[in-house]
Amino acid sequence: MKIHEHAERDALRLLCSDLIAPDTRQRLAGLLNERAFQSELNKVVYEEIAGIGPVSPRRLRELLPGRVTLRGFPDFELKEFLAQNGTEDDIDKLFESLLDLTEEPETQGPKALGQSA
Repeated sequence: MKIHEHAERDALRLLCSDLIAPDTRQRLAGLLNERAFQSELNKVVYEEIAGIGPVSPRRLRELLPGRVTLRGFPDFELKEFLAQNGTEDDIDKLFESLLDLTEEPETQGPKALGQSA
């Protein structure tokens, strides 16, 4: 797994975590946008988390698999997006990954012919 994709996955693990309140999850998701994600699966998972709203972590885990499957990922495995036993170091690492994604410059689309960089 590439470094950026690993950071994406860690940010999503934080958003799926029992260790943050639903309102906090929504605020953190609001710091990101879909352009922060290079992996199409991670982007869809992020969009669904943001779209579900401030529900309990348990409800999020109930809803997420079906919603991601309907978006074209029938082999979606929720367990890959769940954090391990949330030690303080682990949660700090997950927060750091999310913050790294918020600080990355947005990728620019292709330039029109004749334009300089």
